[in-house]
Parts: sequence; C-alpha cells; structure tokens
Amino acid sequence: MNIMLNDQPLELENPLSILALLEQLQRHQPGTALAINQVIIPRIDWATRYVQDGDDILLFQAIAGG
Repeated sequence: MNIMLNDQPLELENPLSILALLEQLQRHQPGTALAINQVIIPRIDWATRYVQDGDDILLFQAIAGG
C-alpha cells in the first residue's frame, strides 16, 4: 500500500489505523492534527479509521500564538 505523508511517499506493508500509523512513526503527540485527502479527521476517529492505498495525509502540530 502506497500513501503520501507530508508530501513524502511511504509504503505500508499492512493496512493500519491512523492511530497505529502515528504510533509506528512515533508521531503521536499532544497537539497533533491530521487531514486525509484534505479532510480533517477528528482525533476520536483515529483508532477506527484505516489508511487507504493512495491516501494523501497531512500531519501537523497545532501551535498556540499570540
């Protein structure tokens, strides 16, 4: 399965939930936000939403400012 993660190609051996993917990449942190194919995925759905072949994933950190 091939996906794009922050504009970088990534090959996955098995289908993974979003949560499992972030844990595998060691990118599951407070303040993390994620969009798949330009749609924000709520954190509550990360354990049950699976990455699909061809998904374009944007992972970013929310930053507070003033």
